[in-house]
Amino acid sequence: MNTQRWMGIRFFSFFMTWGIFLPYWAGWMIYTKGISVSEASLIMSVGLVARGLSTLFAFPYLSDKVSSKRLLNIAGIGTFIALIAYIPASSFTSLMGATILLHLFYPALMPALDSAAGVLVQNKQLKHYGRSRQWGSIGFVSIGMVLTIFTAKFGDEIIFWALLLGIVAFVVLSLLQAPAVLSVKPPADQTQKIGLFSVFKIKHFSLVLFIVILLQAAHASYYNYGYIFLQDINAPTYLIGLIINIGVIAEIIFFSIADRRFGNFSVGALLTLSAIGSSVRWIAVFAFPSVVIFSIAQVLHAFSFAMAHYAFMKYLINNIPQVQIPKAQGIYSALALSWSTAVFTIFGGFLYEIEPRFAFIGMVVCTIPAMLLALVYRNVEAKKGNVLETI
Repeated sequence: MNTQRWMGIRFFSFFMTWGIFLPYWAGWMIYTKGISVSEASLIMSVGLVARGLSTLFAFPYLSDKVSSKRLLNIAGIGTFIALIAYIPASSFTSLMGATILLHLFYPALMPALDSAAGVLVQNKQLKHYGRSRQWGSIGFVSIGMVLTIFTAKFGDEIIFWALLLGIVAFVVLSLLQAPAVLSVKPPADQTQKIGLFSVFKIKHFSLVLFIVILLQAAHASYYNYGYIFLQDINAPTYLIGLIINIGVIAEIIFFSIADRRFGNFSVGALLTLSAIGSSVRWIAVFAFPSVVIFSIAQVLHAFSFAMAHYAFMKYLINNIPQVQIPKAQGIYSALALSWSTAVFTIFGGFLYEIEPRFAFIGMVVCTIPAMLLALVYRNVEAKKGNVLETI
């Protein structure tokens, strides 16, 4: 079995659905279920809390009980059932219930896939994580372009059916043959002795995690207000989708060359570069509020997001025992990709109401400390002789 291709197809199939859900789901509920913007915002916020709880507790717990392949099957089928629950839902309460159910299963697929990739790399069955992960980004951006055509022709109702079809495809793929190591159930004697937060005892895990939490939280204003900011600076409506996708394209390019160009960089060096790129990105958007500069700054998404994620995966693969990888992934997903973003979304919204540009410069309260801490960690690595290549 070609595990490189196997992993790439799974990343592609999941992120293709994520490319439907993340940008369009709130709008789908507003336009097809008839709820207000504030109701949709509350529903999605509660879903984000449920997502964090799921990835922090349920995902690591199940990872101790079942194999990676079985976990992907459970999360995929649970997601399908949750989506079916949306069909009869028409009230605020029923939509809230369906959304909570969806977030208990669906977002867990992300750390589950990254955990599977980490296990394959540690077992020498996956040579290039970045080369497989790039297919996730390709799936994300490609579905966005295609779905725009279909929504224009068939309306917003097509969003639900596109996501449902994508999840069905993912479930079917998950039921097919997988690399043998992913079908191995974790040894009971090992998992019983290792608690959820035991991973914090691993040297420098807390420091690396805190750095990536800061770096991922710094995207809060961009994720939530980037679209309306482009409208505020008079970006042509027909170009906004393309401008947003510049960041994803930059992400694809980074993951395609990451193992070859950055494989010998230390984790500290990668995190430092990520923090510098992120700081430059948000400062540029603040200082030069124009469509051209915003578009150019989108290229730095390769540093601010992709490099930070790659650095964490590199640390995880090199330092976390296989049995603890799901725990580390669950903590990362909950704290860095869910709750920290939720907190800084509120902070960014407060700044945006004062002055839209402030929402972006405000993110340097994350990136500057992240850069200083990354330099500290890089120096620690250098003293131990772990740096194979310097910046």
